[in-house]
Amino acid sequence: MAIATRTVKTTWDGNLASGTGTFGSSSSGALDNQQVTWASRTEAPAGKSSPEELLAAAHSSCFSMALALTLGEHKHEPERLEVTSEVVFEEAGGKPTITTSNITVVGTVSGIDAATFQSIVDEAAALCPVSRLFASATINVTATLA
Repeated sequence: MAIATRTVKTTWDGNLASGTGTFGSSSSGALDNQQVTWASRTEAPAGKSSPEELLAAAHSSCFSMALALTLGEHKHEPERLEVTSEVVFEEAGGKPTITTSNITVVGTVSGIDAATFQSIVDEAAALCPVSRLFASATINVTATLA
């Protein structure tokens, strides 16, 4: 049984190069009316989003939750976790492909050493549902204690 189901509808008007997509009817309403274009995806965002940005948001937020949970399970409550995801869109095998998500974590966690923190980060990386969704992509995680 599903834990949660969320939806977003995108309406695309026009061709790829000059067209515009608009998110609407998102489950939460948070993405409604956000626009996406080929130029915002491959050139300058100009206030519009891209699939890669949305994937980066999904990955960084999911990883944050997985790490907070895993730290708590090890009796190390985080004070603050700053998780950045950089999603890479490039040509692979002659096709445009999302190949990599580089995760950078800066954690403020009292009473933990760097080696223990890294071990828990690695455990969280294996737990994160978005990381598992991206299983065929390269996911690099760099973690630092603040």
